[in-house]
Amino acid sequence: MLVSLSIGFCRIAAMRNVWILALAQAFSACGTIMLVTFGGIVGTQITPIPALATLPLSMSILGVALCSLPAAALMRRIGRKPGFVGSALVATCAALICAFSIAHESFIGLCVAGFLLGSNMAFVQQYRFAATEYVSELDAGRAVSTVMLGTLVAAWLGPELGDRLRLLGGWAEFSGSFVGLAVLLLLGALVLLALEAPLPRATVEQAAPRPLRVIAAQPRYIVALLAGLSSYVVMSFIMTATPISMHVLDGMSVGETKRVISTHLLAMYLPSLASGWLIRVLGTRMMMYLGIACMGTCVIISSVVGHHFVHYLTGLALLGVGWNFLFVSGTTLLTTTYRPAERFAAQGLNDFTIFGSQAIASFAAGPAITLLGWRPLNLIAVPVLVGMLFAVWRLGKHSHQPARNGTAAAATASGATSNKP
Repeated sequence: MLVSLSIGFCRIAAMRNVWILALAQAFSACGTIMLVTFGGIVGTQITPIPALATLPLSMSILGVALCSLPAAALMRRIGRKPGFVGSALVATCAALICAFSIAHESFIGLCVAGFLLGSNMAFVQQYRFAATEYVSELDAGRAVSTVMLGTLVAAWLGPELGDRLRLLGGWAEFSGSFVGLAVLLLLGALVLLALEAPLPRATVEQAAPRPLRVIAAQPRYIVALLAGLSSYVVMSFIMTATPISMHVLDGMSVGETKRVISTHLLAMYLPSLASGWLIRVLGTRMMMYLGIACMGTCVIISSVVGHHFVHYLTGLALLGVGWNFLFVSGTTLLTTTYRPAERFAAQGLNDFTIFGSQAIASFAAGPAITLLGWRPLNLIAVPVLVGMLFAVWRLGKHSHQPARNGTAAAATASGATSNKP
């Protein structure tokens, strides 16, 4: 009886830290979400070159890509808590730089601030991995899912607060939005001060790590990386162009634009609460097919059906669901391709490739929407989805090969485990 109570209290204490990370995620993730929602609109107002309107958002994605490996290295050196708190404070300053740059029409300042907000997201992405260090392996999936709830809150909180504060104090439009963001990021830093150090765990390496080129040459690794890359490239390319297309080209209100982006963000993260179960039932390949189908339907709606509000809303919702299915299944598959000693190198190459490609796609969205328009822009995603479809089909030839490391632990975005491709 006493032993059971002791175990129960330990699990409650562990989940306390997980909920701290979830709350910090709710505040910190607002940075990128607010930049996604309003960055393109602000960019068109102050950029000297209209085709560069989405550059601040592209710089934030570049910040994620370039800082992912340094963030992990820094936290290995100084610990997670100092890294998380310090990064949140830097992001707070970046949000104030955004507000100042908008008020003084400094496009370069807005781009610099976007990069700094992106660098913070390189740390924020580690929240879900940090959560698994406070719980047992059996509770890892629950910990990851709990932290992801914070992103759902951010998907509503960021755009809502930004819209309500965009005309604050008679300042330049949207300056108040980023002052409000600075407050949220500061709250995130204060929440993280309550984070405790996790209990140390011994890691037993069963084999020497293979060269990275050997790991990356596996068919499973290639398809997993392509799933993450294609999901982010297509999603970012279309999503980045959406506010400009809706508000600037089609003359829709900021409220309508905010509603579409908020719906899209909810559609990206809400399915994660069930996608782990779906992967166990359907397998990673079938989930990839479903993700490609959702994204393909988005392209059809946007390029063929029309671009009224209902089309934007439906298409961006399907884009979010498709991203979730494709990215989560790709992440799950990735965890079956490396041994414990190889995880940092394998995950690092995967993340750098994905976010580097996302930065290119985000940057290209500005010139594409300006020069081509909404419908042709969506058609550019077709070759990417067709290539991914072919890659998943080819993976079927290797579907009976055993997984490399038995378990797909808490590195997945949904906490799911699956060896069924």
